[in-house]
Amino acid sequence: MVETVRKVDSFYIENPDKPGEGAKVFASLRDAVINLVGFTAFPRRHWSTQIDFIPEDVVAFKTAARKAGLKLSAKKTGFLIKGEAWPGVFTDIVRKLAAVNVNITTSDVVGTGKGHYRTMLWVEPADVRKAAKALGAQ
Repeated sequence: MVETVRKVDSFYIENPDKPGEGAKVFASLRDAVINLVGFTAFPRRHWSTQIDFIPEDVVAFKTAARKAGLKLSAKKTGFLIKGEAWPGVFTDIVRKLAAVNVNITTSDVVGTGKGHYRTMLWVEPADVRKAAKALGAQ
């Protein structure tokens, strides 16, 4: 059973795809004492990487990003889901969204050890309210 579903805001940047460039970004956030609930990064083009940030404090994150010269995307809203891991747990999440005709646009799922998982998923902006209700988001 899903334990917690939290609606969260996220932002992304496009960063040069070169050794050390990500380290600069994360060092600037560390130096500004920014806590990230999560992040994901993946190649975007041959020359860039997209890094999605899920900050604990959106205002502090945006201030730190501006000071670091990071060009943030518009805010995206997604869902952070934490719970006990068992075979088929993600299937239940997907079925809840399918039942209300909501498609997942992106998702990352990781096992956190000791029988728990954490997933971050995004849906189309027009579907956020419907997804939040279907998932029982806080």
